[in-house]
Amino acid sequence: MVVYMKRDVVEDVAIVGGLVGVQFVYAGNSVLLAYLMSLGLSPFTIVIFFTLATFIILSPFAVYFERSKWPKQLTLKLIIQLVLISFGGVTLFQSLFLKGINLTSPAVATAMPNLAPGLIFIIAWTCRLEKVALSCLYSKVKIAGTLLCVIGALTMSVMQSTVSSKDARMIAPPTDDVIFDKDKIIGCMYLMSAVLVLSSNVVLQATTLGDFPAPMSLCAITSLIGVIITAMVQLVEDHDLQWSWPLVSVRDLVGFSLLGGAVGGACVSFNGWAMKKRGPVFVSLFSPIGTVITVVLSFITLGEAISLGSLAGMFLMFSGLYFVLWAKRKETYSDLGDGLEKT
Repeated sequence: MVVYMKRDVVEDVAIVGGLVGVQFVYAGNSVLLAYLMSLGLSPFTIVIFFTLATFIILSPFAVYFERSKWPKQLTLKLIIQLVLISFGGVTLFQSLFLKGINLTSPAVATAMPNLAPGLIFIIAWTCRLEKVALSCLYSKVKIAGTLLCVIGALTMSVMQSTVSSKDARMIAPPTDDVIFDKDKIIGCMYLMSAVLVLSSNVVLQATTLGDFPAPMSLCAITSLIGVIITAMVQLVEDHDLQWSWPLVSVRDLVGFSLLGGAVGGACVSFNGWAMKKRGPVFVSLFSPIGTVITVVLSFITLGEAISLGSLAGMFLMFSGLYFVLWAKRKETYSDLGDGLEKT
């Protein structure tokens, strides 16, 4: 019993530390994407190159480490799941997300996906991937923590200033013309649509991992299928594959793609493993950390102001995160002992 608990603690530390590291990477990636689009790179070009790089880099590792975990038979159900994950996670989500980040800012784009925990919680609860007992104290704390994350995300998304100024102060109250800016509203709509797609995709990925318990392989395969689907969608919409990188050399584009593909693939694979261990809701609740990091990086690198409302949203999101972490941890020990504590 003691040995099991010690091993469980080590695994928890590894998962939490890894998920925090993933958010650091995602935060830097949001700033990088905003920078690349400011140089004239189209969202289509970024999705194709970055996702293709993810497939090329992950494939050898997936074959070497996870070949024994591949299903012996490729069923119709698994094929449909792979196609849906590819279309939702690569083509639809990334296209909507990149359009949203282009019209808002990296900080807002990273804050908006914090709405996902609430949606993922509901979907996972419905699909019985998340244990919830309304008579249990820990379940009530999980629900309250998830709501705090969502409220904090909404607060930060609305209040975060999108003014880009090198002379921006650390604290800057938002103005009416910023909050009700037309481009920002449209951008937020894109981001909200992306969050809805992301939430459904995360739960579908968690379900698929049950039949295909190989996170790196799943990421590599869906990346390749996603590239093909994205190219087909672009061809149908515009009757042409539009490539544009006017201010970026081919060498730099390849370098950025390999970098983004490597770290992105590693992060998605780790998230898949953590999701398999602790469930989709637990993984999604770490996104508030990425929001805070992105706000700081945007202030330092892009000169974007930070509003007082954004700081309040950060506080709410972190409070909700720690509530859920506490409840999940208590549930684990409670399951080892006498069952769920009743109120």
